[in-house]
Amino acid sequence: MQNDLSHYYVAIMAGGVGSRFWPASRDQKPKQFLDILGVGKSLIRLTFERFLSIIPAERILVVTHKNYKSLTQEHLPEIPEQNIITEPSRNNTGPCVAYTAFRLQAMDPKAVFVIAPSDHVILKEDEFLEHIKEALDYAAHNEAIVTLGIQPSRPDTGYGYIETSEDSRQILKRVSSFREKPDLATAEEYLRSGNYYWNAGIFIWSAMTILQNFKKDSPDIYSILATDVSKYNTSGEQDYIDSVYPTTPSISVDYAILEKARNVFTIPVDIGWSDLGTWNSLHAYIDKDSDDTVLIGENTIMIDSKNCLVKTDPDKLVIIKDLDGFIVVDEEDVLLIYPKNKEQEIKQIRSTYGKGGYL
Repeated sequence: MQNDLSHYYVAIMAGGVGSRFWPASRDQKPKQFLDILGVGKSLIRLTFERFLSIIPAERILVVTHKNYKSLTQEHLPEIPEQNIITEPSRNNTGPCVAYTAFRLQAMDPKAVFVIAPSDHVILKEDEFLEHIKEALDYAAHNEAIVTLGIQPSRPDTGYGYIETSEDSRQILKRVSSFREKPDLATAEEYLRSGNYYWNAGIFIWSAMTILQNFKKDSPDIYSILATDVSKYNTSGEQDYIDSVYPTTPSISVDYAILEKARNVFTIPVDIGWSDLGTWNSLHAYIDKDSDDTVLIGENTIMIDSKNCLVKTDPDKLVIIKDLDGFIVVDEEDVLLIYPKNKEQEIKQIRSTYGKGGYL
């Protein structure tokens, strides 16, 4: 069947604060707007350019907090201003997805779209885009929710998992369930079974299909955002959203829709994916020196040190000796030196000590 590509869209979610990447990531400039990888481009810019290979800028939207509209324009000047959807409050991904679907349905009743995080990295971009096109084509002709399931390379306890049916002959596998982050023994069993995949949080569906799912499985979100659908894609949309959006429940799309839906499929992929959720995930992703250390900053000298991640000002000489297994992040106003094996505490450290402008 011929596919009308003019109805395909991308929505990039960019409203988070990246609290586990503190002190580099702050409220006023979270990690999606930072050059975390040290490549001269922010994560949101890399995400945008990745999708730009298959979808033109006028059909790429960004969903972000209202405080980040100007940052989005700065990093993605090609995107029309009306394509920056601004949320007045952070209510998790459930309301975010529903709002985006209402907007796109108003723009194009036949809209089919990818919704993806702004801060993930993908090494095998060609393979990724081929799978995205497959998913868009399938979602255009079926009332289906499609996800990308990442082939697990290790029994990771930091990711949610997608359980599929055991029929390995199908490219698209029907999803049996979504599983929360497991303990190590459970993750090892998932890996052995061969029918579990990491949930990357990348979804593909038509606007019509996902709104039908919201109406059925999350009527509280649907009814609030559908109070006056005539406002979407008009000059009155922002005032309307500012009024109703904060009253939606704060819930992820996984809980609101995916765990209840029966029309969910996944495409297992091997695309060199990382969600870059923590400093340790960055350490795992970036090439390391012979001492298993990642250096972000051109003027750092490590002596008798190993297994570290060190991010410093490239104009500052930094000398470190006898350090093993630490995260070192040197910002203009904050210096963090913290054990890598306790990095999950950084989010709480930020809440406790990151006051007085340090957030």
